[in-house]
Amino acid sequence: MKTIKLTVSGSVQGVTFRQFVRDNADRLGIRGFVRNLEDGRVEIVAEGKDEMVNELIDRCKKGPPHANVKETEVRDIKNQGFDDFKISSM
Repeated sequence: MKTIKLTVSGSVQGVTFRQFVRDNADRLGIRGFVRNLEDGRVEIVAEGKDEMVNELIDRCKKGPPHANVKETEVRDIKNQGFDDFKISSM
């Protein structure tokens, strides 16, 4: 089990990025949340099997078609015990 905090910067708000993350998390069996940050970045907290979390990270580095991902920052964090994956507000 792996839990990470992923911060994505670039043109990632207003381009269905959060929905893209939730759809991919659901497909990969990942729990956690995604939310927009006030500074224009998107924050993702994801928890699941190591290989599935790594796959989500790779997909987020590319993003959906209208996004322009400039930078990603990944940090391992303590397991949070989420039940599902949600889109959260700030």
